[in-house]
Amino acid sequence: MVDQQVLRGQEWVNETYGGVGGYVSCDENGRTSWSYMYSLIMGLQHELGISPVVANFGPGTAAKFAELGDIGFGWEENRNILRLLQFGLWGKGYWAVEPESEGWFTGVTRAAVGEIRSDMGIGGEGVINVKVAECLFNMDAYVVVAGGSNKIRTIQQWLNRNYWTRSAGSIGPADGVYSRDVQKALMVALQYELGIAHPNGNFGPGTKAGLQRASSTLSAGDSGILVSLFTAACVFNEPVPIEQGVRTTFKSTFDESAVEFVKLYQKFSYLKQNGKGDYDTWAQLLVSMGNPDRGVTASDTRYVIDDARAQWLYENDYRMVGRYLYSPDPTYEKEILPGELETILAHDMQAFPIFQVHGRSVTEYNYTNGYQHALLAHEKAEGFGINRGTTIYFAVDYDATQPEIDAYVIPYFQGIVAGLASRGRKYVHGVYGSRNVCIDVTSKTFARYSFVSGMSWGFSGNLGFPLPANWAFNQIKEIADIPIDGTTIDLDNDVWRPDSDRGINSLNDVGGPADDFIAYVQELYDLAGSYDSDGRGRSQLVMEYIRHREYGNKGTMNELGWWYLIGSYDEGFVKYCNDRGMSVKKSFTDPYTQYPLGVEHMMATANAQFLTAQPDNKKGANGGDVGGWAGDLMTFWAGWRNSEEEYANPLDFAHAKLAVPGVASTFGFADLIEDADGYLLARAVRGGKNIVDAVKDHYNGGGGLSRFNDFFSQRWGSGADCKDSAHNALTALEGTLAAAQLYLVTGSGAVLPSDYQNVPNGLDNLHRFEQGFVDALLARMGMENERRSQYLKNHDVYLSAARQRSARRDG
Repeated sequence: MVDQQVLRGQEWVNETYGGVGGYVSCDENGRTSWSYMYSLIMGLQHELGISPVVANFGPGTAAKFAELGDIGFGWEENRNILRLLQFGLWGKGYWAVEPESEGWFTGVTRAAVGEIRSDMGIGGEGVINVKVAECLFNMDAYVVVAGGSNKIRTIQQWLNRNYWTRSAGSIGPADGVYSRDVQKALMVALQYELGIAHPNGNFGPGTKAGLQRASSTLSAGDSGILVSLFTAACVFNEPVPIEQGVRTTFKSTFDESAVEFVKLYQKFSYLKQNGKGDYDTWAQLLVSMGNPDRGVTASDTRYVIDDARAQWLYENDYRMVGRYLYSPDPTYEKEILPGELETILAHDMQAFPIFQVHGRSVTEYNYTNGYQHALLAHEKAEGFGINRGTTIYFAVDYDATQPEIDAYVIPYFQGIVAGLASRGRKYVHGVYGSRNVCIDVTSKTFARYSFVSGMSWGFSGNLGFPLPANWAFNQIKEIADIPIDGTTIDLDNDVWRPDSDRGINSLNDVGGPADDFIAYVQELYDLAGSYDSDGRGRSQLVMEYIRHREYGNKGTMNELGWWYLIGSYDEGFVKYCNDRGMSVKKSFTDPYTQYPLGVEHMMATANAQFLTAQPDNKKGANGGDVGGWAGDLMTFWAGWRNSEEEYANPLDFAHAKLAVPGVASTFGFADLIEDADGYLLARAVRGGKNIVDAVKDHYNGGGGLSRFNDFFSQRWGSGADCKDSAHNALTALEGTLAAAQLYLVTGSGAVLPSDYQNVPNGLDNLHRFEQGFVDALLARMGMENERRSQYLKNHDVYLSAARQRSARRDG
């Protein structure tokens, strides 16, 4: 939208100063921007006698302007300076003067200056001094903007009011948004209150020493300026993403509600839960690494962990170590060596895998690299025997700005998602980077866990951003030249969050037998019976527990997406089970096909199909389907679109990749088994069985012998209905389906089928793709019939072994 007053300012400043040495013209588009502000600054510098002019309101400009003194009503020394100030006010959205009257400081101007000063929080008469002038030539806002809050704006105004006249103070934004500038203003204010002579906003030795003094520790009942600063920092770090998000208020008294908030914040940040504003808590609130000298139980290093190094790590209380899956330079000591993970495990430690090629330049981040890196990470992880479901942390090892995150980093991770999916989603992606990188990548690509580069506390992505809700590791300090057995190594200390990533604690695991899975379901079902639930039902609680980590608790968008699809899971029951030693089982071996089956995906399917009955019209599709086959089909669509150069015909792609035994794919053979079994289990529970009996009947009683035929006949019954149902799932604009298409298709960097069908040949290709889904189901049904005798033999062997295992357990 064009602002006519801003447009006049752009035209005037370009015409007036266009011939000045160093001047850069701004766009004449009627929109406030940094380009406009820079032009106003350069015009001001010319009027102050500075040459050549530059696009920066620096110390020289400030000193020259300060010589003018306060500029107020009736000031007439330089009308062009007045015009520049008034055009700055117009750019901020204030009625600076009667239009075309710039150059005269009128009563209207005085009122506008008084209004902006009030919005800043500093108040006072309508006069402009150097610090106010500087604000007229930047892009800070002094009213609440989109995404801001009045709570944070109140703190911003308080900081401005109390510290703007100090030598190190400034007038910061009052827009309601916690940002890097607000973080620095808070730090400067704290340094003044700690008695530091020359505050600079850095978390240096003087600040640390001041906070470590006993007088800086805050407890219940304390009041005063330090409490105000501490509670401001608490507000900047809210909500604490546990117990459905806990918030606090800005206050000058450390009351009981503040104590309770601090305890929860300490719990989330893995600090001692004493409810006090002690040094560790102050540090954690203020900087991304917190107290870098606190004790940790994890580390990461580029150095190979041999027996001596593993022993040293264990003796120094490390229990988890991060290691690299790959090094582009084979002569550089970085990549995991054969046998190294076994050495780490043999010393009663765990490991977590990191993938990084270089990762220190924005040019390395794009969809194609992400896809290829995912394939390489998968290959390396499999080669080391790393188990299914392990999180691999893909690194963003530089200070990525928000525009770079949006344009480069997110597409890179979309490529990672697609690449891992093309190999059957055996491994899960995590993210290493600044807080902002971790938060954004998690929100937009469902990263399972975040590994925060907290020790890079000066990164713009670590200032003005809270600790990510899904953080598992926070890297807080580098330790160099550690002598071990005649060599030296460097490592980074990492805080490891309890109940997060369990890392690699075994290798080359195959899925346990189905009877172990049945016993596991029985144990959860029994716990559901003793738990005082909210009326969800025992079978539903079991489904929710098994699916909750991967399908409902993998970042904000994942959680909201599954909540929208089938509702939230019972967090109380999850805690109840975890407190009793339960954990999410990843897989078991199908007693019929001998394929390892993913339990989380299966139970997410069952949960969705249980809560949402299939459509009365079998040609339709709904949210229950999205939890299973329809969601997988959307992901497979993205897989075809990302493989179109190799497979121009989507029917050929489906025949080669969709649920074909032995072929890794975004919709693999095991995925279809999990979709079918989840559907059939849900139908059994909806029909009156409990989840334990449904699982027993399916895997012990022979129900899995005809899973594909039963799935097809009960859900569709005919190929024509199946094809129409697939089309509706991919293109319908109904809320649940449309939301799923957005997340699963565009989240992998592909065009939506509803849009694609409108391009030349698009509808024909879409129909071919849908037919490929029908063909895959029919082919698996035929295979199931052909291999029935073999599946019966496999099942008999399983039942015999299960009876022996049962006898050993009973004995």
